[in-house]
Amino acid sequence: MAPTELESGEVDVMDSVVFADRRARLAERMGDGLILLPGNELSPMNYAENHYGFRQDGSFRYYFGLNQPGLTGILDANTGEATLFGHEPTIDDIVWTGPQPSFQDLAASVGVRQTASPASLASRLGDAVSAGRSIHFLPQYRPENRLSFESLLDIPATAVNARVSRALMEAAVAQRLVKSDAEVAEMERAIEVSREMHLLAMRTVRPGVWEREVAGRVRGEALAAGADIAFPIIFSVRGEVLHNHSSVNRMEDGDLVVHDSGAVTDSGYCSDITRTLPVSGRFDTRQRAVYEAVLGAQLAAIEAMKPGVPFRDVHLVAVREIASALMDIGLMKGDPADAVENGAHALFMPHVLGHMIGVDVHDGEAIDENLVGYGDGFERSEQFGLSSLRLARPLAPGWVVTVEPGTYFIPALIQRWRAAGT
Repeated sequence: MAPTELESGEVDVMDSVVFADRRARLAERMGDGLILLPGNELSPMNYAENHYGFRQDGSFRYYFGLNQPGLTGILDANTGEATLFGHEPTIDDIVWTGPQPSFQDLAASVGVRQTASPASLASRLGDAVSAGRSIHFLPQYRPENRLSFESLLDIPATAVNARVSRALMEAAVAQRLVKSDAEVAEMERAIEVSREMHLLAMRTVRPGVWEREVAGRVRGEALAAGADIAFPIIFSVRGEVLHNHSSVNRMEDGDLVVHDSGAVTDSGYCSDITRTLPVSGRFDTRQRAVYEAVLGAQLAAIEAMKPGVPFRDVHLVAVREIASALMDIGLMKGDPADAVENGAHALFMPHVLGHMIGVDVHDGEAIDENLVGYGDGFERSEQFGLSSLRLARPLAPGWVVTVEPGTYFIPALIQRWRAAGT
């Protein structure tokens, strides 16, 4: 089935023709077999009816568009025909959650004409296997999906991710990483929500206020805009803990607070912004010097980003800028290029510059981080700091990438450096 042609930017990102086009292109590239794309289920917190907020699988959302739990999609790569497996709403569903569209109407809203009950999924797959057809599926990060595959495909749950389709992984990554104008516009909408979240935090931060007060209001801002947070908010004066989701401190005069948050729109597209705020409202001299070092690194990295430039090189531009600035401050010694070559900068920036972003905050990494970020002759470094680089290969038109340099003063790293006597 040949893919339909879409005029870039003319179709809403949630239009059924968008999803039909994506599926058609995937089927054409794969050419043969059944493509199995399970959605996510609800995840109970402590009993079945009390669950965490639902988040759909990124690849299912990309190809089938729906944000309801309990759905599975199959795409026939030979014919291009798509089938959605799910339940019609029951009277109990309607009583507890209100009127809902029929399952067939949901499927039609994303351009799928064929629907079936989940009870028939195993036989559909079994018939395909008996006919000698391949079943293509992506790595499964949720244990319940691996257990489901055990019964559907007769593969031990522990072996599911060893039987994934490399061809499907490559096809999905290649397709998902290149964003259309409509996708970029939707991500800009997420960024606008993030902007308001960050401005609210800036207005709210002051001595004596608890971190949790600000973090709560930040999430409220996302919800009020019809969005939600894309990942758990990081808001803490203990900013040296890179993924510190604990907001339990009372902010005091002289503190710096790290605010890392993002929004996810109702269509599933994300933003991710990190800023450091002076609790007093103004940086002191030392704080400003470090802040300007990070800002300079970000601006230099953005200037260096062009199609064809390896993101590894952009990362190195940023860390050289930080090393140079920290030498000017007196926190490092020597030559910036030598410091970066030897990994000394990672004492202050042990993380990577950025990552892909889209339907997932780290777009495509649920499929395979190395497939997203490496290849094209690039291999992961073993050097501390650089080994964490999620994206190394040359940038390409249509990619959307975050640029998040930072300078952290992590006691454990400083102690290790002192103990080494370097």
